[in-house]
Amino acid sequence: MRSSVSDRSGVDSLPPLPVTLVLTVQHVLAMYAGAVAVPLVIGGGLIAAGRLNPGDLHHLIVADLFVSGLATIVPSVGLWRFGSRLPLVQGVSFAAAAPMIAVGSDHGLPAMYGAVIATGVLMIAVAPVFSRLTRYFPPLVTGTIVMVVGLSLSGVVAGWVRGDDGDPLNVLLAVATVVVVIVVHRFAPPTLRPVAVLAGLVGGTVLAQLLGRVSWEGVGGTAWFAVPQPFMFGVPQFLPGAVVTMAVCGLVVMTETSGDLVSVGRIVGRPVDRRTMADGLRADGLSTVLGGIVNTFPYTVFAQNIGLVSLSRVRSRFVVAAAGVLLVVLGLVPR
Repeated sequence: MRSSVSDRSGVDSLPPLPVTLVLTVQHVLAMYAGAVAVPLVIGGGLIAAGRLNPGDLHHLIVADLFVSGLATIVPSVGLWRFGSRLPLVQGVSFAAAAPMIAVGSDHGLPAMYGAVIATGVLMIAVAPVFSRLTRYFPPLVTGTIVMVVGLSLSGVVAGWVRGDDGDPLNVLLAVATVVVVIVVHRFAPPTLRPVAVLAGLVGGTVLAQLLGRVSWEGVGGTAWFAVPQPFMFGVPQFLPGAVVTMAVCGLVVMTETSGDLVSVGRIVGRPVDRRTMADGLRADGLSTVLGGIVNTFPYTVFAQNIGLVSLSRVRSRFVVAAAGVLLVVLGLVPR
C-alpha cells in the first residue's frame, strides 16, 4: 500500500472495519436498483419475443449480481493488466439493453451471448488503442458522459416511482427517501454523512412497510444457495451480424467507461494515465466475456457509485472491493 492503513481518504488505504462494512452495504444498495433493472428490461423484452421462459428471469438477475461482484473486485484490486486499481463499482451497462433485445429476439439467446463474448474479446484487444483517446476527454466531455448515464437511469427510476398502478403514494415514498438522504447529508455529524444514501433507502423501506407497500411473496419458494450455471441457454453462436451489432455497443460502453475513469481519477486525486485507462478498459472486456459465459451482459462503471465516493469522501478501493465480495454472495443466494 502506498498510504498508511489509517488514511481514510487514500485510494490505497483501508478504513476501520465498521466504516468499511457500512460503506460496503451503501455501495451495494446504491447500485442495486440499476443492477437489477437491466436484467428485468432485457428479460421482459426476450419474454415478449418468446425467447425466454418467464421462470428463467430470476437467473438473469442472480447471475448479473454474481458477475457484477467479480467485475467490481478485478478493477479495484487489479489482476495483472486488468483493472485500474481505483474505487470503481462495475455493473451491467444500460447501453446494452436495446441491442441485446434486438439480437436475442431475432437470432435467439445462444447468438446473443456469443455476440457478448466476442464483444468482450474485442474490448480487450482494442483497449491499448482506445486508451490513446484519453486526451479527447476534457471535463466537458467526461461530465457530459456521466450526466447522460445518469439521465438514462432516470427513465427507469421514473417508471418505478410511478409504478404499475400510478398510485400517488409511490411518489410520496420516493420524495420521502430523497428527503432523508438530503437531511442526513446536510445536518448529520460528519461521521454519519457517508451513510446518507443508506439511511434514505432504509427510511424509505420502513415507511413503505408501514404503509403496506412492501410485498414478501415468492421469497420462500427460492433456493438459499445456487451457483450461476454457465451456458445455461445453450452453446454460444457467433453470427457475424449479431457480433457487429454488439461490437458497436461495446465501443459505446468503452466510451462510457473512459469518461467514468477520468472522472473518478479526478475525484480521488489520482489522474488516469494511458496505462491505467487501458487496464481499466481491459477489465471491462474481461467482465463482458465472463458475462457472456454466465448468461449476463456487457459491464461498465456505475456512475452513481462514483457520486457516492465523492459524497462519502472515502476513496478506498478496498471498500469497493468488499462491495464486490458482497455482490458475489448475493449472486450465490437467490432467496
